[in-house]
Amino acid sequence: MGFFDKVRGEFIDIIEWTDDSRDTIVWRFPRYENEIKMGAKLTVRESQVAVFVNEGQVADAFPPGMYTLQTQNMPVLSTIKGWKHGFNSPFKAEVYFVNTRQFTDLKWGTQNPVIVRDPEFGMVRLRAFGGYALRVIEPVSLLRELAGTDPAFRTEEVSDHIRQMIIGKLGPALASSGVPMLDLVTHQEQIGDRVAVALNVELRPLGIEISRFIVENVSVPPEVEAMIDKRTQMGIAGNLDQYAQFQAANAMEQAAQNDGGAGAGMGMGMGMALGQQAAAAAQQPPQAPQPQAAPAGPPPLPPQEQWYLGANGQQLGPFDFAALGQQVANGTLTPDTLVWKQGMPEWAAARQVPALGSLFGQLPPPLPPQA
Repeated sequence: MGFFDKVRGEFIDIIEWTDDSRDTIVWRFPRYENEIKMGAKLTVRESQVAVFVNEGQVADAFPPGMYTLQTQNMPVLSTIKGWKHGFNSPFKAEVYFVNTRQFTDLKWGTQNPVIVRDPEFGMVRLRAFGGYALRVIEPVSLLRELAGTDPAFRTEEVSDHIRQMIIGKLGPALASSGVPMLDLVTHQEQIGDRVAVALNVELRPLGIEISRFIVENVSVPPEVEAMIDKRTQMGIAGNLDQYAQFQAANAMEQAAQNDGGAGAGMGMGMGMALGQQAAAAAQQPPQAPQPQAAPAGPPPLPPQEQWYLGANGQQLGPFDFAALGQQVANGTLTPDTLVWKQGMPEWAAARQVPALGSLFGQLPPPLPPQA
């Protein structure tokens, strides 16, 4: 190797980064013992930002594009180095490429259940899991607050911190939502947006933000799920007695289809269970008869016929049938007395009215004439 080759190797001419990973947020350009030549080519690709750090102090940041490094486009570093009058010389500086694309498929989950107060079930323990997307919004703040001098700052180095923050924000978001546990599935998107807003309040000063937060599922402990399943079965079954009989009948049918003593024994067991159920029902004390409604009284008596009498040129009455008997007794009403009631076309002698015949049959016949 000649002298000029050795000198040429001490200067960096091209600065670039082609990301071959899916989880690197910050990558430091390797510059150990080398100097960057003034006039070197800097290539910053889309979704990248190049940040120059000189002796621990952040200097210039370059957005996507291709640059020829000169004192004109490096104002901060030129001020730090004290270059004047366009003096160009090699310099030593650390170059950090910051990935500004979205990092997706990041997972979160509650290791321990979150206790919330449900309006229907009271205090319940909820577990949840989902995913989120992360991106860098301020590369300089990220380097200062999180990445530091890490040569390869990856998502796993910040995901644990974010996961802890998620757990801290998820409980208040669920409790303040006012949504019953059984309706959480229809409000998962709104709850996710609320958690993302709360997280970004604390993450943006660090130079990052949650661009998308997803709640995939909210669940309860297994014992609570079992009770909910039983309650659902009871609601579907309706009449529990009929449901129990139906289940017993199905069990007997399945037992009868099995060959061997096991099926027969199961069928006999189910038959005995049904027999015991019937015997228990028979041993229950008879219920007292329900009092019957008092029968209705007899219908009202039909109105009695009213009779009028014509005696001695006067109209007497009206009289009911009992009163006519009194009139016969005192001699006012005789078989020749004219009588009338409603429905008769005209007055008639009492003897001509069959309805009055019983009144006169009770009287003794007239005395025979004396000799």
